Amino acid sequence: MINFATTDLNLLKTLDVLLTEHNVTRAAQRLHLSQPSVSVHLAKLRELFNDPLLIPSSRGMKPTLLAEELRQPLRNALQSLEMTLNNNQVFNPVLENKTWKIAAADYAEFIVIKPVMKNLIGQSSHSKLAIKHMIPDKLVRQLERGEIDIAFHVRDDSLGELKSRILLTEHYVLTARKTHPSLRPKIDLKQFSGLKHAIVSPNGGGFSGETDTLLKALGIERNVVLSVPNFYFLIDSIKQSDLVAMLPSRLVTNDPELQIIELPFTPPSFELVMLWHPRSHSDPAHQWLRDQVLNTALIH
Repeated sequence: MINFATTDLNLLKTLDVLLTEHNVTRAAQRLHLSQPSVSVHLAKLRELFNDPLLIPSSRGMKPTLLAEELRQPLRNALQSLEMTLNNNQVFNPVLENKTWKIAAADYAEFIVIKPVMKNLIGQSSHSKLAIKHMIPDKLVRQLERGEIDIAFHVRDDSLGELKSRILLTEHYVLTARKTHPSLRPKIDLKQFSGLKHAIVSPNGGGFSGETDTLLKALGIERNVVLSVPNFYFLIDSIKQSDLVAMLPSRLVTNDPELQIIELPFTPPSFELVMLWHPRSHSDPAHQWLRDQVLNTALIH
């Protein structure tokens, strides 16, 4: 039996990070330790648990069965300890030197980050703000490693243990330039499918999206002729052509160069959520960051 009274808690923190990174070098970077120091910690942990814990594999290091059993209980215990230690702490943005790292696609940059940016930077002359392009496939890992503090993403049940808060509900509208030569305020399905459409494909090169899934159920196929990587490019493209696009309503409703055409079907919608990792949930600084977003963003 392990004697908890004589156990160095720093070793358990190292083990928690190693079980996330599966790599001594990356763990050392996260812990702000040298690689030899982490190797020494791992050797002590192996002796403490009488188990290799992590063994070499073709993709870094692979946890043993015991290590896998320890992973979640250890993380829960460390989070509880952190919550206890931070319980009476107060974050003062005027005094603290923080660099906030936020990941988002262009929709959230415009609708959420732009309004909240002034508060985040303005409340402290020491604060910095880094906006990173969101890569959905890497999102969980980036939050787990602390590479980003919060992210804004479409609500997705596959995001596992991440904490979330719904910020708003959005729906798509059919949009074209105001001087489009052949559009009326209202069209039918045949007219809709006959138009030349442009779409956003975040992963690049895709020619179908949520609207196409919906249309397929109606037995309709639209004519998508342009695929672009972001909404900014898409909006600019339809302003300079006779293309149309299904766009989030908040991006186009007040644009004097665009018109919204009534659809012959109920358009798709989505919920935008703020995401963060459970390990940051009780951190006073992180709580302050989330509060700034919630107090500034338009919440529905």
